[in-house]
Amino acid sequence: MTTGLTGPSGLDTLDGLLSHTTVQGVPVLYAPGTGTEITAGLFFRVGRADETLATAGITHLVEHLALHRLGLSDLHHNGATGSTYTLFHATGAEEEIVAHLNGVCAGLRDLPMERLETEKEILRTEAAGRGTGPNHQMPVWRYGAQGYGLAGYSEPGTWSLTADQVRRWAETRFTRDNAVLWITAGHVPEGLDLTLPAGERIPAPAPTSALPVTPAYIHGEDGHVVLTSVVRRSTAASVYADVVGRALFKDLRQEGGYSYTAEADYSPRDAEYATLTAYADALPEKQDAVVGGFVDTLARLRAGRIEQSELDSVRTKLLKLYDLPDLGAVSLPSYALSLLLGHPILSPDRHRAELDAVTLADLREVAREAWQSTLLQVPGRGVDWAGLTLAPQHSEDQVTGTRHVSLENDQVALVIGAEGVSLVTPRGPVTVRFDALAAITARPDGARVLTGHDGFIVTVEPTLFKGVTAERIAAIDAAVPADAVVPLPARPEEQIPRPRKPEKPPRDVRGTARRWGWTALCAVLGTAAAVWPVICGYLIVERIQEDRFPPLHGMLGMAVLEYSLFRWARASWRRREGNG
Repeated sequence: MTTGLTGPSGLDTLDGLLSHTTVQGVPVLYAPGTGTEITAGLFFRVGRADETLATAGITHLVEHLALHRLGLSDLHHNGATGSTYTLFHATGAEEEIVAHLNGVCAGLRDLPMERLETEKEILRTEAAGRGTGPNHQMPVWRYGAQGYGLAGYSEPGTWSLTADQVRRWAETRFTRDNAVLWITAGHVPEGLDLTLPAGERIPAPAPTSALPVTPAYIHGEDGHVVLTSVVRRSTAASVYADVVGRALFKDLRQEGGYSYTAEADYSPRDAEYATLTAYADALPEKQDAVVGGFVDTLARLRAGRIEQSELDSVRTKLLKLYDLPDLGAVSLPSYALSLLLGHPILSPDRHRAELDAVTLADLREVAREAWQSTLLQVPGRGVDWAGLTLAPQHSEDQVTGTRHVSLENDQVALVIGAEGVSLVTPRGPVTVRFDALAAITARPDGARVLTGHDGFIVTVEPTLFKGVTAERIAAIDAAVPADAVVPLPARPEEQIPRPRKPEKPPRDVRGTARRWGWTALCAVLGTAAAVWPVICGYLIVERIQEDRFPPLHGMLGMAVLEYSLFRWARASWRRREGNG
């Protein structure tokens, strides 16, 4: 083990709280914790936001492969892949921790590529069972199908990544210069071997945007109201997140009785910005009330109507964290992540001072900043009344090319052009251009799904559009970048979509019976009206021969009555048929 005498920059203010050194070029932070076991975490500055949609899952795949040779043990250990980091952590005895960390680094240096296809399948199974949370679509709508937006997607790269791609990713991202290790111990354990390839510290990705205007809103699942905002990282912003959570809980649960869960969270995104997330649940019949109360609470905070008691309660809670006897050990993960991302590291004394200095005016400014970047997901009706704009539902333009009408709806057409593809609908087009393509999945049957960097998706199913021949699919394949293609396996025949036949209207048995009844009545009355004059004529002739005067007024009256009944029945029948 080689140990440097000078610790990583930015940590000098933490002397006395924790210690720092380097081991084989990896920065190490350590501080004693309570208990007989120790916990260690090896951070790397690489995560899902560093991938592309076509390679999504490559970091997670490296994590799984690196842990494979460690096998089963009683040691509590795991790995985690976030948007901006990958973490390997374990808890156990000192010698177990040393063996585990050495094994992780050995696995990263020589990934077991014979396990590649198996681990891909495991990750696909994991994704299928993970499900989606109430805010799973928020990153996609804010950032698109790239960078931080990839957190809202599955991992399509697990279908197509090659051994060379995975190996290269590990060699360039999982390096000693892109790592930080933390250990809850009073010393660096002997025997550590953190040998990793040289590299460079990779900064967090620059954010992208799929929202032309904010504050904005989108429609989401029933029962969930979700808000995300991007704010500058600061002590005041972290305090504000707690204030939001308390205010929502008070307004929506305690006073309104609309929600069971109402909370907020503050999570660092990169060195400079954090994501503020607020959430409230609702019963279907209370959704409008929850949305209204949610918006009103945020408006109250922006207007500065924050009680001093609200600020004091949050500040007291946060200050109590500094009374923990093992504060150094508890703080290690957050300090290590700040070091990894390049965020300024505050000593406990500096942080206490900043907490004491937060004012109601500071919170009002954070509230206004947060609102300006707000993306609100609401169930049911829109919230234009609150000053939010509906996020784009269609593209601004469409490509020119061959037009293929839908076999299910002649008002919908697929346009395949030299620059991209468009799905043209009565409400507007959805376009994915080849030069802004995040990924295209390809099935052997010709199906293609194109996803643009802005998150818009166009699905090309040859069986659902007129004239989408193999030549048209080949034109798409020739125009897209090769590194954006994700080949998918063949589908069973029953999974290939077919045009839906128009459904016949349900048979109305009672209506049919009524129609037959009216038809029969009209037939009877019509026959009677036609036959009665014949009968009357016969009677008249017979009575004249017998020298008796025939009752003409009675016969004519009966004929007029029958004809009137026939006309009424026929008119009623026509009215019923017309309304049916």
